[in-house]
Amino acid sequence: MSIACEFDYAKAVSLKDALRLLARRVSGGAVPLAGGTDLVAWLRDGTAAPGRLVDIKGIKALCGIRLKAGQLWMGANTPFADIVESPLVRKHAPILVEAAGMAASVGVRNRATIAGNICSAVPCCDSGPALLVYGARIHVATSRGTKTIPAKRWFIGPRQTALPKGGIVTGISIPIAKHAGAFAKLKRYRGEDLAQASVAVRVDPSGNWQVAYGSVAPTPIRGPQVERVLKGVKKPDAALVKKAAALAETEVAPITDIRSSAVYRRMMVGVMLSRAIPLAVRRVSGRGPAYGINVLEEEAS
Repeated sequence: MSIACEFDYAKAVSLKDALRLLARRVSGGAVPLAGGTDLVAWLRDGTAAPGRLVDIKGIKALCGIRLKAGQLWMGANTPFADIVESPLVRKHAPILVEAAGMAASVGVRNRATIAGNICSAVPCCDSGPALLVYGARIHVATSRGTKTIPAKRWFIGPRQTALPKGGIVTGISIPIAKHAGAFAKLKRYRGEDLAQASVAVRVDPSGNWQVAYGSVAPTPIRGPQVERVLKGVKKPDAALVKKAAALAETEVAPITDIRSSAVYRRMMVGVMLSRAIPLAVRRVSGRGPAYGINVLEEEAS
């Protein structure tokens, strides 16, 4: 299918240049182009019809993974493949590594960026739940200055974010702290597929838990009820895990669509959580498997 709309193309040479190009008035508006894995698909089906694409791929200030002021910093242009392969991310944000490794296909992961994923803001975005449990912060530049937006306030609705008009995400930061966790993704088959539902779980050695879900609400969401019932428990027993799984089914709001029924999504959230919690406990004690598995596929194999 060919692209259905006409648009201007401009390649930005710097962040300042990109902001200037985005600020120029043009019929249909201007949008940034990085990996383009979502944007090009939307251009083809007519979901998006901007008047100008501003190519930001070559801006060095938006690239790279590093430690910065006690935080793990990932530039906006960081592709999923770099996250999967980065020793820094694997050490300080391994749940994100697990989620990134399940995103789409190898070819897509080589191009799709972490910022593009959260800016697309589809309910099934793979990085959303992981960034929520990490308390990540999204750093944004606008023509009027910079601002930082917590991940919990980033997602407003399907394909809607807190990004100011004409703004650009410059990077994502995650606080460094000792922890472990797991990411589970339900798909229709092994291989490349969008999530029918996903669950991210994070726990620290003191028993503080963070839980988040994807594909089961208009946006990725946290699981406050489950977090409260697990709070302070370092090794939840089978009864508590069962209680947490039942609670998880009550705090999601899935829909029925071509990929799954609401009933199945809700039930599987409980199943995924009941498997992710024990895996997180094993990992925080140093006994669990390396990151990069899908707990659902491991149980099935």
